Amino acid sequence: MLPGLWRRYRGLPRNVFAIGLVSLLNDASSEIIYPLLPIFLASSLGASARAIGTIEGLAESISSLLKLFAGYLSDRLAKRKFLVVFGYSVASIARPLLAFAQTWTQVLVIRLTDRVGKGIRTAPRDAMIADTVRVEQRGIAFGFHRAMDHAGAVVGPLGGYLLVILFVANAKSPTISEFSKIFLAASIPALIAVLVAIFFMRESLPQPSPESEIKTLSLRGFDSNFKRFLLVLALFTLSNSSDSFLILRAMDSGVSVAVIPLLWAAHHGMKVLSSLFGGDLSDRLGRKRLIVAGWILYAAVYAGFAFATHQASLWVLFLVYGIYFGLAEGAEKALVADLVRPEQRGTAYGLYNLAFGITVFPASLLMGMIWDWKGPAVAFLVSAFMGATAALLLLILVKPHPVLQERIIE
Repeated sequence: MLPGLWRRYRGLPRNVFAIGLVSLLNDASSEIIYPLLPIFLASSLGASARAIGTIEGLAESISSLLKLFAGYLSDRLAKRKFLVVFGYSVASIARPLLAFAQTWTQVLVIRLTDRVGKGIRTAPRDAMIADTVRVEQRGIAFGFHRAMDHAGAVVGPLGGYLLVILFVANAKSPTISEFSKIFLAASIPALIAVLVAIFFMRESLPQPSPESEIKTLSLRGFDSNFKRFLLVLALFTLSNSSDSFLILRAMDSGVSVAVIPLLWAAHHGMKVLSSLFGGDLSDRLGRKRLIVAGWILYAAVYAGFAFATHQASLWVLFLVYGIYFGLAEGAEKALVADLVRPEQRGTAYGLYNLAFGITVFPASLLMGMIWDWKGPAVAFLVSAFMGATAALLLLILVKPHPVLQERIIE
């Protein structure tokens, strides 16, 4: 299996590798900050669980909403690279401003700006990947991209761990100025990512036919199967709150600030491995099977977080949680390309991300409210129930595209 998998990866276009490298660098920057941000908010700025849920929920919501417009615009202009480069540039400028934040509301504004950049770049970038590869390569291409993105999320926390050792004198109670040094250092790989995007990424757009060109930004022209997929995806996202709550759960169970980046790096290391195999499996076995399996695993992991109180069990759950991403993420994005016409891809990926945007803020806000009201165990169990329900609905309501029956078996 491994020699065949290696041959398939070697057959991917260079543009896929360039886009993957950009994602690796940008995510390395982001993931230096991300596992430390809830700690910074809670310990240094005095933010509550509800405030943290508000920040992350609003940030991801505005990102998802902008993905719709950016994807549609990339279809209309038949230009994707400009939007991708601009989105990465906005994030690289906003991110180091966290070094100067003194209140959680300032962090909110900075995170919103950072996520605006993500919203502008994501749908055109995903459409660029789909444009670049053949249909039988879609799963492995998106799996590779997710693996590169998660590889950055391994490098980032490890870099964050070294920065904590270098800059933080008291690991149990870091100061605002110590966090500021870390946030400034995190901006360096983001800047390099912009340069790589400018000089190495290439446009690769299909030529749209005049009779099928998208005239308006709407669901018209998309079939009911794709629309059902979006509705089920929105329900699943309602169960999928910010991972900041997982980090808070780890802290409540005694995991120290210095160890959090290592735990986060191990989690993303599992994402890398599972994504490399998951994308290929979706090409061979079918997208829906992989997605349903991933969502059920997600529900099981969240149920586990409801009862986990020891550090060893949390390490296991974080690792297993990484497998969910490998099974579902690449397969979901490949399925979007399978269900729509080539000239609809930018808009389709925008709608796909809008499905997240509709419920991602309520998901994090709901998690924070239940956490403050009934405690973390009840909050995680509610999320697990919704995730399992979404998996069942996907299995019943969404039909794979006929092209998926044409499997490439090596």
